[in-house]
Amino acid sequence: MGFGSIIAAMISVAIILLASYVCSNGGFYMADGLANSVIDMQENKNEMLKTEIEITGISTDMANMTVQASLQNTGSTKIGDFTYMDVIVTYQNESGDMKTIWIPYQEGEIPSNDRWTKMDIVPDLINPGILDPGERMELQIRLDASDPPGSSTANWLLVAAPNGIKASRYFSG
Repeated sequence: MGFGSIIAAMISVAIILLASYVCSNGGFYMADGLANSVIDMQENKNEMLKTEIEITGISTDMANMTVQASLQNTGSTKIGDFTYMDVIVTYQNESGDMKTIWIPYQEGEIPSNDRWTKMDIVPDLINPGILDPGERMELQIRLDASDPPGSSTANWLLVAAPNGIKASRYFSG
């Protein structure tokens, strides 16, 4: 047996050790990434558990095609990014067809057709412009006048916070 086979064996052992080192580091990296994902998921779930909203009142003004809703933050999480809030309105139009519309947020005083805006937050002392726990926000939703709701009581409003917590309520047209 010569030195050639001993050197080949040493190179083979070195390659095997290097390959196992690379594989184990990759495994540790994957396990760390998975652990961080689980931690982030738990933090999101914890925030969802602390968030509660309730629609306390709805009024309609079909002459102006608006729906006014009062949203109460009954949880312990503040809600501030209204562009990520979802508002969905389901109503029966004058011809009897059911319509479901997703209404996006619009900044400003008077929303355009199929848009909603925040009118007022009461009392807004702590963080102005943010719906803090215990505060109430007035929403104004403007529907499209080309397909108005009828006088049915089968109208429904759903408001969802940015983290997925939602509140819904039926209202009359």
